[in-house]
Amino acid sequence: MEQYKSVCPYDCPDCCGLLVTVDKGKTIEVAGDPSHAFTRGTLCPKMAHYERTVHSSRRLLTPLKRVGEKGKGDFVPISWQEAIDEIAAHWREIIGSYGAEAILPYSYAGTMGTIQYSAGHALFYALGASSLDRTICAPAKAHGYRSLMGGTLPTAPQEAQQSDYIILWSISMLATDIHFKHDVDIARKRGARIVCVDTYATKTAQYADEFICVKPGSDGALALGMLHVLARENLVDEEFIARYVQGWQELKVEVLPAYPPEKAAELTGLSAGQIEDFARSFAAARAPFIRLGSGQSRYGNGAMTSRLITCLPAVVGAYAKAGGGMLTSSSGSHAFDKDIIRRPDMEKNGIRHINMIKLGDVLTDNTLQPPVKSLFVYSSNPACTAPDQNKVLAGLRREDLFTVVHERFMTDTALYADIVLPATTSLEHEDIYYSYGQYVVQRGKQIIPPVGESRSNWQVAQLLAEAMGVDDEFFRQSETELVEKFIASTDKAWPLPVDKEKLAEGEPVELPMPEAYKLNFKTPSGKIEIFNPALERQLPDYLPPHLAEDKEEFILINSPDPRILDSSFNEREELTKGNIMVLMMNPADGQRQHLQDGDAVMAENTQGRAEFTVRLSERVQVGTVVSEGVWWREHTAAGNTNLLTHQRTTDKAEGSTFYDVRVNLRKKVQ
Repeated sequence: MEQYKSVCPYDCPDCCGLLVTVDKGKTIEVAGDPSHAFTRGTLCPKMAHYERTVHSSRRLLTPLKRVGEKGKGDFVPISWQEAIDEIAAHWREIIGSYGAEAILPYSYAGTMGTIQYSAGHALFYALGASSLDRTICAPAKAHGYRSLMGGTLPTAPQEAQQSDYIILWSISMLATDIHFKHDVDIARKRGARIVCVDTYATKTAQYADEFICVKPGSDGALALGMLHVLARENLVDEEFIARYVQGWQELKVEVLPAYPPEKAAELTGLSAGQIEDFARSFAAARAPFIRLGSGQSRYGNGAMTSRLITCLPAVVGAYAKAGGGMLTSSSGSHAFDKDIIRRPDMEKNGIRHINMIKLGDVLTDNTLQPPVKSLFVYSSNPACTAPDQNKVLAGLRREDLFTVVHERFMTDTALYADIVLPATTSLEHEDIYYSYGQYVVQRGKQIIPPVGESRSNWQVAQLLAEAMGVDDEFFRQSETELVEKFIASTDKAWPLPVDKEKLAEGEPVELPMPEAYKLNFKTPSGKIEIFNPALERQLPDYLPPHLAEDKEEFILINSPDPRILDSSFNEREELTKGNIMVLMMNPADGQRQHLQDGDAVMAENTQGRAEFTVRLSERVQVGTVVSEGVWWREHTAAGNTNLLTHQRTTDKAEGSTFYDVRVNLRKKVQ
């Protein structure tokens, strides 16, 4: 038996360090790496038995060709050569008849490895295929942060250890950022107060010292109410503002008078007193720290909401204090030059861009020119995770759509494929990883042979480039050569020297943070730009979410389930049994709707309908209902909450609005 260091590849801000025990080419145990500066030797329940995913009996072992109706799962094994030849033949025919833009790649963060995440970019650029805008997660949050902070490095999570007042704002820490709890626990032992702001009482809210429950989509109004109180009672850091902030006076005069606590209370469902107390406590803190999650940004006003919350640490001078600041999404990715793999120089001028959120429309629009005639899906499961599931499935059923899915398991999307290609897991290929929740980078080496005939995203891109006659030395590089280039790129990509030798060996390497990085504001003015002259709305102000215009009775919140991650880990029976498609609702709503625990209920809106089992709970506020998890169809009656979500986008950055949903409920007659 041998033990190797590796990295968790999943779409999570923590990016854990792993210790993987291998015996005779098989993974037998996965544990946390105590030497990792952020994850510190612990794992979430999903990764604690990652070997069950790697060696699952459900792994796809050979390329497959569809022989039955789309969606039914009728396939026969074929060779890799047959699969690649068939894909290339279809693509050449499509390009000849419709042009290359009739081919659409679809991928996201099924793996966060720097190589494998972006492995297909250059191939599809070279072919001239339609380009995919990958906006499904939280671009609105990033836009809101950048509108004030530009390229400023967000505060490192370990800073929170020195904070005396930590706000977990719209983040389900115990489900999606569990290792940050190490830092929060240290701060709590030193006397820090922990506040959770969210739309229902998550496990994180129960862990906190104080829970502030806001109406969905109203977080920006809460921030405005707090800012009003800070201005009215002169609770801001005038010295810090004078030196480092642009636009506070304009905001104070032109915007804040319209948002006294009473107005903010009306919008948020809180009392004016709650808002005033929150603002005063925030201002009184020696070093307040905000950990801002993505949930608040998945509404039609998501970018503006994020922008308003970002104003709060600025006006109290949090960045000048040890332990103070705000962490949105860390910039560990800046340690590598990602153009090494993405090759934006290969993208042809004028190529059509398609927003991945609009997949349902794109696949069902008969007027689109050219039509999408082939879909190549990797590291994603849009039949399960994309909004407006009914439209997505209608598109995937098209007999004239040639769909290829590169996957580890027979997912909801793979069931609709014409060709399925078996994919490797992170232990079966080489890659290098960064995090969006902390500042540790690490190489993940191949430590076991590929299971079955599986191949990595990069290896498939190489095969398809050759088959399509794309003759470029770029596609002849090995994964090891690419990793070495990424390691070398840290010299230019990161402001301080990175321990490249340690990184090359596969050790977790904490990026050295520049001195006073929290006060090095990388904006055009060199200051925090509350007033941003480059934006249409130069000062932040409240915007309503889409659901303010919808007519259905209940707001639907789809929250993370700690057992799975997006649609990943649905293959694990021990994780998926029980408590699936549960709809939590307040007992007062249950009484009014004549619903009891265990009742089957249909949630319906303009998008579709989905079946849930009622659970009455005081954790949920009146007027909202909550479902946790994004489940494969095999675990549900007819599909998951994305039967109810919209393809509507955020106010800026064209992000997803998964939480901006209303539904009506009716009891299902047995």
